[in-house]
Amino acid sequence: MIGLLSGAVGGNVAGGVLKNLNQGTLINSISGIVGGGIGAQVLGMLGAGGGAGGLDIASILTQVAGGGIGGGAVLAVVGVVKNMMAK
Repeated sequence: MIGLLSGAVGGNVAGGVLKNLNQGTLINSISGIVGGGIGAQVLGMLGAGGGAGGLDIASILTQVAGGGIGGGAVLAVVGVVKNMMAK
């Protein structure tokens, strides 16, 4: 859950920073949630922060970081694909 929420935030932050890839709040959030879920799970499977299900501080920070980075990355991919299709 933490990865999904931080993914939504990461998607919106990436949309704010990368204006040419911004898709609006709804699409930024949806892309971020998808990327956040993926990012947190990947880091959890790699064993970073003690796993994706723990509630210790290392695990929570790992989920936040993985979610935020994953959310921003998926938004960037969605933005690039959408911009390429518009040409």
